[in-house]
Amino acid sequence: MAKIINIPLRWVRLDNAAKIYPAARRKNWSNVFRQSVTICDEVDVKILKSALDVTVKRFPSIAARLRKGLFWYYLQQVEKAPEIRQEYSYPLTFMSNNEMRKCAFRVIAYKNRIAVEFFHSLTDGTGALIFLKTLTAEYLEQRYSITVPPEYGVLDRHEKPKKEELEDCFLRTAGPVRASRKDTTAWHLNSELQTDGFLHQTCFKLRSEELVEAAHRYNATVTEFITAVMMKALENLQTEKQPQRKKHKPIKVLIPVNLRALYSTETLRNFAMYTIPELDPRLGEYTFEEIVKLIHHKMGTEINQKYMSSVIAANVNDERNMAVRLIPLPLKNLVMKAIFDTVGEKKSCLSLSNLGVVKLPEIMKQYIKRMDFVLGVQAAAPYNCGMLSYGDTVYINFIRNIRYAELERHFFYVLRDLGLNTEVESNRN
Repeated sequence: MAKIINIPLRWVRLDNAAKIYPAARRKNWSNVFRQSVTICDEVDVKILKSALDVTVKRFPSIAARLRKGLFWYYLQQVEKAPEIRQEYSYPLTFMSNNEMRKCAFRVIAYKNRIAVEFFHSLTDGTGALIFLKTLTAEYLEQRYSITVPPEYGVLDRHEKPKKEELEDCFLRTAGPVRASRKDTTAWHLNSELQTDGFLHQTCFKLRSEELVEAAHRYNATVTEFITAVMMKALENLQTEKQPQRKKHKPIKVLIPVNLRALYSTETLRNFAMYTIPELDPRLGEYTFEEIVKLIHHKMGTEINQKYMSSVIAANVNDERNMAVRLIPLPLKNLVMKAIFDTVGEKKSCLSLSNLGVVKLPEIMKQYIKRMDFVLGVQAAAPYNCGMLSYGDTVYINFIRNIRYAELERHFFYVLRDLGLNTEVESNRN
């Protein structure tokens, strides 16, 4: 068994992006997302627990519980790793206040899959992926007596956490001018809710090479191309629901942007902003090529230091305001929840978060069959979508809390019309 590093338990303030999540929570929404790895053999739970015991010491800001202070929530490192859980009938079950007070993440074993579900205040998709890679590396080392080098996002478990990994980078990168928060409200699908709380997960599997070739035909990146597929599917679905074009609402997809490369940081905390391409169906039907160009220019205009720093400033300036800082937490929660409900997720139809191509140390590849990224549904909308590429396959995971797979159907049709073959999996009960 590997040696466990003993370091003093520590606490950290929530980063700027994380502060809204505890306040915005409600009984049926806890803003949890999942990352998983499927390995070649059935998971040995005892070895996984031993690997987790080692790994949590390396991630004090992720292996943490949510605590309530007088003015702000904060994270406190857990004393020991949580027990390994068995899989539920569906992913991303509600994470209660009581559970978060004990530990704000879960590790779940099911057959040959290891899944970790994170409350979003702990980290973003990139930080979570580093945690999962490192946990998996420790598990493989203990089970198969191999040595995994610390590269491609796998951290050295025997190394103490670095100071820069715990930095709230939003405070450092806020610009002198704040961006406007004025925005239009997006179209949201109204459909029959799943009354028993079941979350439907649908995974589209595409060959990476075919998808890259299709994107290049439109001079687009994979993210731009899949976003265009999503927006076209949403446009078609809205037309199906409301034939009168003059009554249509904007189609908008929120695309998280990992800021680490822009600002050269190794933080493991939340450090992502977003861009929201938009099309107005009232102006007429858009061709697929028009949608791709719209997305490409929107992302090209906004994904740079100057613009992102202005967006960050809009959030950080509020946090630095002395009057805001001195408001007691219960009142602060009410204000932040009201703001979130007014201008939060209502401004997009859904999120499409792409973790990109997942790279691993060469020795790990023979043990890992696939990887997945699943977002939780939004608070105000019934869908969300996470994607990544591993090996020769792109995995696009839809999650929904409504009964019928209406958007998935249109998404499939758009892919088919573009000549792309896809395999579809579902956990439908």
